[in-house]
Amino acid sequence: MQLSVTGHHVEVTPSLRGYVEKKLERIGRHFDQVIDVHCVLTVEKLRQKAEATLHVSGSAIYADATEEDMYAAIDLLADKLDRCIKKHKEKRADHHAAEGRRALRV
Repeated sequence: MQLSVTGHHVEVTPSLRGYVEKKLERIGRHFDQVIDVHCVLTVEKLRQKAEATLHVSGSAIYADATEEDMYAAIDLLADKLDRCIKKHKEKRADHHAAEGRRALRV
């Protein structure tokens, strides 16, 4: 999984980049077919915004989070992406295959 972190009106420090990498590696554990992740960190007056786009095979997943603290925004973003990637994984699974196998056994 390739990760690119950019900042808009904020300098992306190595500690901030490391925190984003640490939080987003959880996504790779749940779904290993993520091609790349583009994360943008933005500061607008008192709002700290973190947004990310995950490119997976066949689609792109987008999420954003806004908080007063950048680290809190990154935490919230990671939670949202985690839920989205689990939902995407559920949609890709063939739920009807198990029903077909059960019908053959009866």
